[in-house]
Amino acid sequence: MNKKAIFLDRDGVINEEVNYLYKINDFKFIDGIFEACHHFKSLNYNIIIVTNQSGIARNFYTEKDFQTLTIWMLEEFKKNGIKILDIFHCPHGPNSLCKCRKPSPGMLLEAKIKYKFNMKESWMIGDKEADIIAANSAGINKTILVQSGHDISKANSNAKYILKSIHHSVQTILD
Repeated sequence: MNKKAIFLDRDGVINEEVNYLYKINDFKFIDGIFEACHHFKSLNYNIIIVTNQSGIARNFYTEKDFQTLTIWMLEEFKKNGIKILDIFHCPHGPNSLCKCRKPSPGMLLEAKIKYKFNMKESWMIGDKEADIIAANSAGINKTILVQSGHDISKANSNAKYILKSIHHSVQTILD
């Protein structure tokens, strides 16, 4: 398994945090996301998005709303010369017993099986400790928490690195 990935959380990492985001008009890319993704691609990483979307379970928006926004977002990446290999999402609420909702590693493990990723060579970039817990449970130890989404308790984090935003990851991910 020589394939490696950069797993990205969506809200707070790719786009500015907006509670229960499903409208294209409310979606704003975080500065530096496209440059960071070009950097990852130059290092032969596949880019995978893993995102909890409990707004679906809470009936704030529908699966179709999520898919419409996702298709638009992927087109924006494509316009900027970036191919996102896949997106995995969990539509369940926080009280669900599913295995896909982060901090459970289900989405990451599904991607590992589907694409035969080497998780030891892969990275996770998230904005919540749940992202780091999921990554560690899936065998990913190269982790970054970005401060562009949520408040982070540095003392209580298991992240390998804590950075201001994804833009700063280009100085961290060099292999």
